[in-house]
Amino acid sequence: MAERTPVGGPRHRATASMADVARLAGVSSQTVSRVSNGYAGVNEETRQQVLAAMKELGYRPNSAARALKRGEFRTIGVITFTLSTTGNVRTLEAIATSAAAEGYAVTLLPVAVPTTDEVRGAFSRLEELAVDAVIVIMEVHLLDAATVKLPPHVQVVVVDSDAGDHYTVVDTDQAGGTRTAVRHLLELGHRTVWHLGGPEGSFAAQRRADAWHAALTEAGRTPPPLVRGDWSAESGYRAGLELAAREECTAVFAANDQMALGLLRALHERGRRVPEDVSVIGFDDIPEASSFLPPLTTLHQDFAEVGRLCVQAVLRKMRPDDSERGTTLVPTALVLRESTAPPPAAR
Repeated sequence: MAERTPVGGPRHRATASMADVARLAGVSSQTVSRVSNGYAGVNEETRQQVLAAMKELGYRPNSAARALKRGEFRTIGVITFTLSTTGNVRTLEAIATSAAAEGYAVTLLPVAVPTTDEVRGAFSRLEELAVDAVIVIMEVHLLDAATVKLPPHVQVVVVDSDAGDHYTVVDTDQAGGTRTAVRHLLELGHRTVWHLGGPEGSFAAQRRADAWHAALTEAGRTPPPLVRGDWSAESGYRAGLELAAREECTAVFAANDQMALGLLRALHERGRRVPEDVSVIGFDDIPEASSFLPPLTTLHQDFAEVGRLCVQAVLRKMRPDDSERGTTLVPTALVLRESTAPPPAAR
């Protein structure tokens, strides 16, 4: 049986080399190298000849070899402990978008259990995958509690942690946003503000709960008992059933919009109108928040800016003379919609 000729003609080979391209284009291998690496100094006609030869032969430059030669891989590793929360997903999306704008790819490595061994294993795997630096989305209390120490030789930027004395940290202004939420509800005339908090292990949840308690205390109000959820709408619903039974509850600050959604459902089922009987304010400003019933007043987190600052910080840390540490906070903004109003007594 006659041997079949591959599609694209006899010249097309999956293993085409730089020398093959140089012969077909009638140039030197050095010229092919300059074109593949995007260097200047090659006239346009020659560049087009080389590109046409690459296309005809199906040649793909060896990015790994080029990376070794340059000493960089143009890749940023991202370690995250969960992709189940809106905040982590949107932060990851923002990092990937910002990295792409800088010409970098992102390698994601989820870690199932936030322990020292798991984190060390994650860094080992990322080193095998050839990354230039690492961004860690550390939503749980680990770095600030010294439970996990990151490898000293790896350039690291951390998101959502209280470890600014030891690492470069980028985070949303959790405390500032919370104070804005509490102040808004008190200014409407509510005697106090109840808090539907996130899980105990979360840095963001703890920072928001602490700021809520402090804001009420500073205003001369007695903080009511904190009710906890786990970031999910279902946990917000369960907590909402408890809050709906408390007639004295006229205002609730939910630590995220998903729990606020469940809270709204529970209040509705128990006949507590929002905002006529109970005002509700969330945190995140997820895209669906304006479609809640009623549309949710919430704190907007600028995830795009967090991602941009993470990428900029990690690129700075790749410079040999950089020793940056400390925390950069991205401000929040209060988005007023229809879920907050003066309490019944004030009306």
